[in-house]
Amino acid sequence: MSLITEEQVILDLTGADRHEATRRLGERLVASGRCTDLDQFLADVRKREETMATGLPGGIGIPHARSTAITEPSLVFGRAADGGGIDWGAKDGPATLIFLIAAPEGGGDAHMQMLPKLARALMKKDFKAALAAATTEAEVVRIVSAEVELDQPAAAADADRTGAAAAAPAAKRSLTLVGVTSCPTGIAHTYMAAEGLENAAKAAGHTMLVETQGSAGSKPLSAAQIAAADAVIFAHDLPVKDARRFAGKPLVDVGVKKGISDGPALVTQAEQLVAEWDADPSKRDAAVAAAGAAGPTGGLVSKVEEGASTGTKIRQWLMTGVSYMIPFVAAGGILIALSFMLAQVALGQQGAIEIVKYNLKPGDPLNIATTFSPTSLTSWAALLFVIGGASFGFLVPILSGFIAFAIADRPGLVPGIVGGSIAATMGAGFLGGLVTGLLGGFVARWISGWNVAKGVRGVMPVVVIPLLSSFITVGLFITVLGRPIKGLTDGLNSWLTGMNGASAVVLGLILGAMMGFDLGGPVNKVAYAFATTGLAAAGASTDAPQLKIMAAVMAAGMVAPLAMALATTVRPHLFTEPERENGKAAWLLGFSFISEGAIPFAAADPVRIIASSVVGSAITGALAMMFGATLRAPHGGIWVLPLIGNFLMFLLALALGVLVMTGLVVALKSREHNLAQIEATATV
Repeated sequence: MSLITEEQVILDLTGADRHEATRRLGERLVASGRCTDLDQFLADVRKREETMATGLPGGIGIPHARSTAITEPSLVFGRAADGGGIDWGAKDGPATLIFLIAAPEGGGDAHMQMLPKLARALMKKDFKAALAAATTEAEVVRIVSAEVELDQPAAAADADRTGAAAAAPAAKRSLTLVGVTSCPTGIAHTYMAAEGLENAAKAAGHTMLVETQGSAGSKPLSAAQIAAADAVIFAHDLPVKDARRFAGKPLVDVGVKKGISDGPALVTQAEQLVAEWDADPSKRDAAVAAAGAAGPTGGLVSKVEEGASTGTKIRQWLMTGVSYMIPFVAAGGILIALSFMLAQVALGQQGAIEIVKYNLKPGDPLNIATTFSPTSLTSWAALLFVIGGASFGFLVPILSGFIAFAIADRPGLVPGIVGGSIAATMGAGFLGGLVTGLLGGFVARWISGWNVAKGVRGVMPVVVIPLLSSFITVGLFITVLGRPIKGLTDGLNSWLTGMNGASAVVLGLILGAMMGFDLGGPVNKVAYAFATTGLAAAGASTDAPQLKIMAAVMAAGMVAPLAMALATTVRPHLFTEPERENGKAAWLLGFSFISEGAIPFAAADPVRIIASSVVGSAITGALAMMFGATLRAPHGGIWVLPLIGNFLMFLLALALGVLVMTGLVVALKSREHNLAQIEATATV
């Protein structure tokens, strides 16, 4: 049965908002017998809309949902009456062409088949123009059915492809191309870019297979398909999954929008690369050798932008190391905090002091491996402490190793991790890890670029690169760099240890302002990295300044989303409907320490929201430091409340910052709202 019928077309769709318009579209499904419960289906659609608006640039709306109320996969088309448009959440304006996609709850992948096919069709100007000009429902059904249909069974599809291949004329120089497309949401641009590349390749007389890494999941290209390819095109905004599969092939690497708008140019670029490699086989040999030296990285990725400024690259290198380090901080910090809690229950106030004496040294009477008793609370506390301490021991090596990885890929791991371990042993701390990571990465990348004889290439990744890069990196650090960096680290720790009173409040004020400034951006990440990398220096102390810094940073990072959630609750008329829906989600995001929950509000009104966020977050950071709240866990928000030292004052600092930011937002928004009303009255 067809996805769309004449009964499922409305050429003069109206509605006060997108929800009312969706109801009108849904009523057509009821009339055609494909929807058994309209209210249930509309609730499912609205639940999807609350997650993310389904408006697309160019005047398109694609509301969609799986629902138990739908009996078969269906499309309903609506064209806004008189071309006025209905707000569907897209930034560039209202939608005039709306497709309601409905799929049964247990209907397999029909839902995700329709989405990408419709997205691809909508990138064609003639498709949208034909829908805008259609005068009858039958004409719309014909236009849509020609572009959007569910996949045939595999056997029938194979037969169609075989017949098409037999009928196709031979090409005089046909290339076999493969590609990967992806975008942050994985819904529209991913598939539009794939369509653009496939169409451009076909027009140029080539064949192309594209792996779409979108929200419908990814169907990876096979090893045989990649091996047969002459060139590869990446059009992506997210790291390509397992990119090493394509190593040794001519590669065009661009953002996803280029795949949509410049498909022919990208195919031409691929043609030129193939011609260059054919004319100069040494280029192919060098690429194959480089692929072998780097080796497969599996799931390890580093999003370092090509062509970015030096400052941006440095930040991305450092944040790669921090991102891989965070799980070790989280595991170690939470385990140690839990061990202290149990130790205090078992041994009283001296519990933390006693528990840190436990170890894994052979023959030691406090070796937990030989003294552990399942019925002893002290044993459990000691076990948690030993495991947490072991996890903390990897902080600096992992930080260093993955900074080097971001610079040199897999060849950087060995000198980075070994250098970080030496830095930790020498007491150079996270500053030493930063230095060994940068040094190890650059040395490994330099050695990887050596033009060596073919006989040596095979041993480069397993012998030469790790041997020489580790020797140079660690040798330089031990003999030249280590001692001054250790001195700098000792000075920083002494300053933090002696920090109290006004100096602590000022530091909390600065870090809080940084957390509230760009809500998960570079400035926010610098403050967060400063807090997390300092946790290793806290050791077994329960009142170290590093723990206070972590508490201040996390509290400040929770302010903006919670304040926006509160503002949309107490003054909903100051915000649009999508903002009010985002406000509901911001409660959970804020309590979970996800500052990005406030980004939609800051994007719509940057000056007022960011200014308010900086003030509220700075106040919370300063108060948390002044109150002496502590935290060993690097993340978790309200969910790690039992691990927060002086947690009542932590909550007070958070609440005050949220109230201040909420008050500022409401005041600034109210002023804007009142001025708009005055101007409207004056024009009447």
